[in-house]
Amino acid sequence: MTNTLTHFGDTRFDKPTIRPFAGQSIHNSILLGLPPKERKMVCAKLEFVEFPTRFLLNEIGKPIEFAYFIDSGLASVLNVTSQGKSVEVGLSGKEGFVGLPLLVGFRNSPTRAVAQIAGTAFRVSADDLANLLPRCPHLLKRLHRYTQEFALQVTQVAACNRLHRVDQRLARWFLMSQDRMGGSSFMLTQEFLSHMLGTRRASVTIAAGILHKAGLITYRRGKVSIENRAGLEKAACECYGSLTRQLKQWRRQPL
Repeated sequence: MTNTLTHFGDTRFDKPTIRPFAGQSIHNSILLGLPPKERKMVCAKLEFVEFPTRFLLNEIGKPIEFAYFIDSGLASVLNVTSQGKSVEVGLSGKEGFVGLPLLVGFRNSPTRAVAQIAGTAFRVSADDLANLLPRCPHLLKRLHRYTQEFALQVTQVAACNRLHRVDQRLARWFLMSQDRMGGSSFMLTQEFLSHMLGTRRASVTIAAGILHKAGLITYRRGKVSIENRAGLEKAACECYGSLTRQLKQWRRQPL
């Protein structure tokens, strides 16, 4: 089946709740991996964000005002055409960071980053991040490593979207989402799924039906539940295994 870009729908984005950092529990892997001195310096510049689905983190072509350490939920990074169509190129959860161009001094975003699943994040202003990086070498190294992890994901997803069936890609997407969020259930509409996979809603319906009939997932009223993780891994294309194996190899290497 030919891969097509899909419209996101309307371009209205919901607003988050923002509070000062006040010792909230941290689950983001990058922040947790910092030595105490650096984490204290970084946390002094953070704000705590509770974001709904459809919260816009960064917009294509616009200045990047804040970077986000995702703490829960799921952010989707999208490539957007001049006609307003878009397709997902990567996911970021509690392992990740949104705002990678800031690491090398770029201040505008080449992609759109939007919350796919509601959650929380710690945000830092672009100016504060620029001041922190020279003083926080471990933070800089961890962010550079995440840059490579995200680039690997983008490369693998691009190949997957071109080469594999929609049901295989959908299985891969569910597995990647669960890896980043934990748990076995999450809320997703068919509109979002078609948007993320770059295909039509009808194709998503058929693909989800295949996985449901195989007993791998249930999907009712926008709620997806993974019922058979091992079976879902077998149903996914080779991209999931390739990506996971490489990430495990990299993450075993010392900083």
